[in-house]
Amino acid sequence: MRKTNNLKKLKSRAHAYRFTVGRALEVVVALVFLLFAGRMLYLSISKYIDGQDISKRTAAIYRRNTVLTANRGTIYDKNGLVIAQDSHTYTVYAILDKTYVDSDKKPLYVQDKKKTAEKLATVLPLSAAKIYKYLNPTKKNTFQVQFGTAGTGLNLTQKKRIQAMHLTGIKFMETPSRLYPNGVFASNVVGYTLSKNNSATNSTELYGVTGLEVWYDKILKGKNGYETSTVDSSEYQLPSGSHSYKAAKDGDNLYLTLDSQLQNSLETYMSKVQKAYQPKALTAVVEDLKTGRILAASQRPTFNAQTKSGLSKAGSDLLVQSTYEPGSVFKILSLSAAVNSGNYNPSAYYRSGSITIGGSTIYDWVKSGWGTIPFSQAFPRSSNVGMVYLERKMGAKTWKKYLKAFRITQKTGVTLPGEMPGSLSFSSPVDQAVTSFGQGVTVNVMQMMQVYSALANNGQMVKPQLVEKITDASGKTVKGYQVEKVGKPVFTAATRKVVMANMKKVLNQKIGTGYTYYMKGKDFGVKTGTAQIAKPTGGYMTGDKNYIFSVVGITPTKNPRYCIYLTIKQPSRLGSGAETILSQIFKPMMNRIILMSQGSKSATAVVKTPSVTGKTVDQAKKLATGAGLTLVQLGTGKTVTSQKAAAGSSVTVGSKLFVLTGGKITMPDMSSWSSEQVENYASLAGLKLKLTGTGKVKSQSLSAGSQLKPGMKLKVVLKE
Repeated sequence: MRKTNNLKKLKSRAHAYRFTVGRALEVVVALVFLLFAGRMLYLSISKYIDGQDISKRTAAIYRRNTVLTANRGTIYDKNGLVIAQDSHTYTVYAILDKTYVDSDKKPLYVQDKKKTAEKLATVLPLSAAKIYKYLNPTKKNTFQVQFGTAGTGLNLTQKKRIQAMHLTGIKFMETPSRLYPNGVFASNVVGYTLSKNNSATNSTELYGVTGLEVWYDKILKGKNGYETSTVDSSEYQLPSGSHSYKAAKDGDNLYLTLDSQLQNSLETYMSKVQKAYQPKALTAVVEDLKTGRILAASQRPTFNAQTKSGLSKAGSDLLVQSTYEPGSVFKILSLSAAVNSGNYNPSAYYRSGSITIGGSTIYDWVKSGWGTIPFSQAFPRSSNVGMVYLERKMGAKTWKKYLKAFRITQKTGVTLPGEMPGSLSFSSPVDQAVTSFGQGVTVNVMQMMQVYSALANNGQMVKPQLVEKITDASGKTVKGYQVEKVGKPVFTAATRKVVMANMKKVLNQKIGTGYTYYMKGKDFGVKTGTAQIAKPTGGYMTGDKNYIFSVVGITPTKNPRYCIYLTIKQPSRLGSGAETILSQIFKPMMNRIILMSQGSKSATAVVKTPSVTGKTVDQAKKLATGAGLTLVQLGTGKTVTSQKAAAGSSVTVGSKLFVLTGGKITMPDMSSWSSEQVENYASLAGLKLKLTGTGKVKSQSLSAGSQLKPGMKLKVVLKE
């Protein structure tokens, strides 16, 4: 009985306990519910959490902001040939995370790694085994992988080839870049670009670093646009969502005054001289003096704008950022000043060899001189003493007036960054005397070109120009070139005739210093120069090689128009003399310039590429030959299926037109091909190309005549 009562009591207590716990749980649930309800009520009224507007945060999650990147303007030569243009490089990567699927659970990651590796190996310069290793990283749960440097810097053709394989999980990152198809081509003048990340827009942009690329950076880069839209969780735009859009404005294009054929010829001759004589510096400019248009300009050391090879040694632009004592080419100024001021009597005589001014003796370059000679021989013999006599006869005041009129120590304002103005020492009689033969005064190359322009315009100098016109993205001219006169005429037409007659005498074998430059039957005048190099500690350097040697040539002599000016600093191998070195550039370039002045189309000719796609090989050859191009056939087929360059593009006469015809493709002998020609061929043939060096083809890994297959590796070495 007692046991029964105890059992009843225990059951009663358990029931009471369960009731109490249940009631407590009900109260807790009710409190939680009230808490959530209160929170929801608060949010519906205030719409703020921790001081932030949750409606804005929610909208931001479903709003897509896209930067529409503007294309950088293209830089062309005077005939419309591309010097620099916008391009893109691509980095290929692979997604490995198996949770990466679309809304239909379709895999977006790499599934067949072996097949993917084999396919990518036909485009990337990596073996299938190495790619497979990348696709199987040691670290688990890796979301995505890249393929080292082999997977970066891909061009559009390579990207499209990979995309055509339809490999699941293979994606690309796009990076804007600049294409310089000519490699070493007025590189310090044109300049180069680099890319940088813009954190404000979360985009990568190009910006000019040197040369015209930085001078015209704002004009070239254009303005980015944007697109803002409301999307769902799958990134699809909602039809009822907000949408705003502003198109990007592409940058304007520059048409330069440079002529590609002249420029390429100049680069070739300069590279030969650089290799053979290894000077510390070498500069060259070809100009239309009547207009100030620079037709060709270069320097050594220089760099390859595409690969950036040589950039560390050639960062400065020697044409404007470096000043030097010009030496005897400066005698053009002192002679013209003496003639124009009425202080030049060619029949008068003077004693050559030496002259003493203020206790200092000034010597001719031949210390013993040439005896007593007429002033008509002072300029062609490049007599320092003769020029000093002319300066003394003019007087320092008059000579200083002409130096000022020639804008010595003033910048030209040419559109290149970092121009240095030069200097003039003119305080003492000795200082004043030595300036007559280009000592005690420093200039930059463009200042000298501006001075020479006076010879083509009866004493009126014109500013050197590098840009012919600026066009917008549609091709409409925004700003056209105009000849820009500098100051008032420095001398008269009569003075110009006397100076040009003296420049012709410099070529005279008996009395001239420039007979090395003589070419039979060619009409031009020259002036040579040999300038001492000042030491930082004072005084001048000594030794046969420690000079800046120069030559300026102008044609035709009766009606001057074209000029070439060369300087070479401290050649390591002097050989048979500075004139012999410089003549290797001067003579072939002057010959081309004379042909150009006579209206010869062979000097500089540009044609439009004909459309040969779909034509038979015979038809294509006729069209190519008719345009002055050489057809290079890839394949044994009878019909052209594709071509490089595109129909309608501007190319120089004599260029190669590559066409693909299908069938078996054999390897050509690429000796002396340019990097652009090699790239065009490899692109059409589907080869994996590795280019090293600069200049023309020196060697190729695939022998001429061997049969080619898409994906084969071709290594080509270029050499200047």
